[in-house]
Amino acid sequence: MGPNGLIPLSIPVKRKHGVKNLLRDIRIDYDSNWNKIHWRSLVASYASSPFFEYMADELNPFYQKRFEYLIDLNVQLLEHTLGFLGLDIPVSCSEAFQPPCSESDPRQTIHPKKDQAVEDPGFLPMEYHQVFSDRLGFRPNLSILDLIFNMGPDALSYLHRSLRI
Repeated sequence: MGPNGLIPLSIPVKRKHGVKNLLRDIRIDYDSNWNKIHWRSLVASYASSPFFEYMADELNPFYQKRFEYLIDLNVQLLEHTLGFLGLDIPVSCSEAFQPPCSESDPRQTIHPKKDQAVEDPGFLPMEYHQVFSDRLGFRPNLSILDLIFNMGPDALSYLHRSLRI
């Protein structure tokens, strides 16, 4: 969330059109300097949050390094985020596509082309202080970075309190 509202940040990729691209083969496209735009957006949005300064030096290298493949960046960011949350969850990739086995498979709801307003009945986000909530109100389900920059070490307990299962 930025000072003027939601800022959608996505990483541009190079892919072969008309061909199914394996996730491991999707390359990041650096023609647009997306990494500098993302970092500047994070600074503009969260520099005044309680835990940005604490996390900035750890996160900035992800926006400086040129990852060739999207999966490599995603896995490293996921591992770093899990570590910050204190979760010891191994991250691994499958060798072959495993089709979703049920409607409750998270891959059925988390998809860049699906409406992000789909609610998860097992998760009821509780309100917490966000940088621009005084002007823009509380916005649930932004990114894990929003939660971490605003809640810091309490982010994991916030997630636990929001579970309704």
